[in-house]
Amino acid sequence: MSDGVQSVVGIAQGLGSFMQELYSRSRAEQFGFTSRDFAALLEDVVTKFLPAEAGLADARSLCNSLKLEELVLARACAAGNERAWETFLIRYREKLYDMACAIARESSAARELADGIYADLYGTVTREGERVCKLASYSGRGSLEGWLRTVMAQEFVNRYRKQRGLVSLDEESEDGAQFAAQESDPPAAVDPRVEAATDEALGSLADEERYLLSAYYLDGNTLAEIARTLGVHESTISRKLDKLAKSLRKKIISALVGRGMERRQAEEAMEVDVRDVSVNIRNRLTQKSGGEAFPEEEGD
Repeated sequence: MSDGVQSVVGIAQGLGSFMQELYSRSRAEQFGFTSRDFAALLEDVVTKFLPAEAGLADARSLCNSLKLEELVLARACAAGNERAWETFLIRYREKLYDMACAIARESSAARELADGIYADLYGTVTREGERVCKLASYSGRGSLEGWLRTVMAQEFVNRYRKQRGLVSLDEESEDGAQFAAQESDPPAAVDPRVEAATDEALGSLADEERYLLSAYYLDGNTLAEIARTLGVHESTISRKLDKLAKSLRKKIISALVGRGMERRQAEEAMEVDVRDVSVNIRNRLTQKSGGEAFPEEEGD
């Protein structure tokens, strides 16, 4: 990323009065965010989602597109701000229960699912002396409500897998599970650049993109099942999967070219069998990164 957006000071100075406009629009002050705290928050999002060669114009465009009020609310809750948590409960408590009912389709299971999500969102678990709060991974690139729906859907999938005697997605990630290789001849050596490019592309995905790919390709859920879980139209899921596949291919090829391959060579390298690539695909698809939800598209 250009020098202008590499630091908190760089973002604040580079965007000038626009940064103050964003700060006012976010209403961050009500939760104790100073303008510098706010700049640090935006830096976190900009650094995570813009490529290294992006400049101030790209940073401005991304920052302007964010759901700023929802982003500040989520991060304030993650920081332990009680006023923020009270505001969150007023806005989303009933919505969370409605989401749980739509996903679990049974009252007691829905209540249990919603209560579990409350605990994860509030941060009742500590790791190395610090609260672990799921809201810290929300990036503001999509609605907070949509992000919450996806988080709940993922939790429901994990609970279902455990009840069926299966290992949860998170547990499989911790165990390093990968696609099961068929018993066959030893795989041919894969160019390490392909593995690195694939890992990089998967790592750049937003939470909802990871969930969608994991649910469809790893867990074998149908388009209809995923659509019902996320509360969107089946055609939306179909289009998202198609766009994701094309986008991933484009990202991997671009990364390979950046690593010195000719474009034709990079495209040929994409024909490699995924089982021959030593990238922990399930782990990559079940890591949390934060990102936008899947909005309904026009015409659905």
